[in-house]
Amino acid sequence: MSAADPNLQAAPSSNLEVQSSAKPVAVGVELEPGAPSDVDLMLGIQSGDADALSQLYDRYNGIVKALILRIIHNDTEADDLLQEVFMEIWNQAKNFSAAKGKPLGWMVTLTRRRAIDALRKKQAYARAEERLQAEPEQQPLAWVQNTTEKEIEAGDTRALMAKVINSLPEAQQQVIELAFFQGMSQREIASNTNIPLGTVKTRLELGLKKIYDGLKELKDEF
Repeated sequence: MSAADPNLQAAPSSNLEVQSSAKPVAVGVELEPGAPSDVDLMLGIQSGDADALSQLYDRYNGIVKALILRIIHNDTEADDLLQEVFMEIWNQAKNFSAAKGKPLGWMVTLTRRRAIDALRKKQAYARAEERLQAEPEQQPLAWVQNTTEKEIEAGDTRALMAKVINSLPEAQQQVIELAFFQGMSQREIASNTNIPLGTVKTRLELGLKKIYDGLKELKDEF
């Protein structure tokens, strides 16, 4: 699409590199005679018509997923994000105006923004995980300082960390505490708890992601 959709502001520029094909996104689909137009469906969604959202999904889910895949490059994650995008279309439909652009253009802009945000979060999580693995002896304090020091302007990071960890499911809390505060390796945790190594790894990864997200969400409370 050659012009930005005025329905949505352009996403902020960043150093994030997004590899995508030069091939443009499809400009629409051929409608059957008597089928509601895209604008009709958007007006229906604005009035709370769930069937209109379902029809829009059936019409454009392939195009939306293809756009997500250009940015995310992971089919499973793309499927999850596809559902999130259409839920955001439902929630943000009130911001669409036919006078400012076509529905598909608005959807493409919204989708691209969500996919880039998801990629940023994924890459930030990966960097935090690399730091944890590279500094096993200093995992708790080093990770918190390196990840959030510039973002949290006030407050006790230890209290913040404890608040986020206490919000985790009990199974994730267990492995996080053993790894971070007792310095156990994944194999040691598996051996001491009789939990399969693969399960330990999964719980640590899920816990780490929730901690990272939780710290960012709670930073303004301290």
